[in-house]
Amino acid sequence: MSFYDQLKFNQDGLIPAIIQEQSSGRVLMMAWMNRAAIEKTVASRKTHFWSRSRQKFWIKGETSGHTQTVKDISFDCDGDTLLIQVEQIGAACHEGYHSCFFRSVDESGTDHQVTEPRLATPEQIYKNK
Repeated sequence: MSFYDQLKFNQDGLIPAIIQEQSSGRVLMMAWMNRAAIEKTVASRKTHFWSRSRQKFWIKGETSGHTQTVKDISFDCDGDTLLIQVEQIGAACHEGYHSCFFRSVDESGTDHQVTEPRLATPEQIYKNK
């Protein structure tokens, strides 16, 4: 049995993928994948995703140059979430941070703080857009 047969895609044929930096364990981002995106990721060892808003495939780094090389792909016990460990080159976040999870809620629960430095501005990253 293929591992694809053990995955539980939602009604739109998508499954969430948590992207983690293998070397540090830092969660970098979450994105959606369909079976074709997973197949492309497995074949190329570069992360491919499905954009729900644009209704098309995208490859991490295709416009920014900030790429992810896949080191491991696993799935949870329910088969409804992927964990993809990568080597991240550049910022994972489209806002220029290493991780999309660069804000933490403060102790009061009413505000937040930025917890890591910005590597580049979106204008610097997407200057050719």
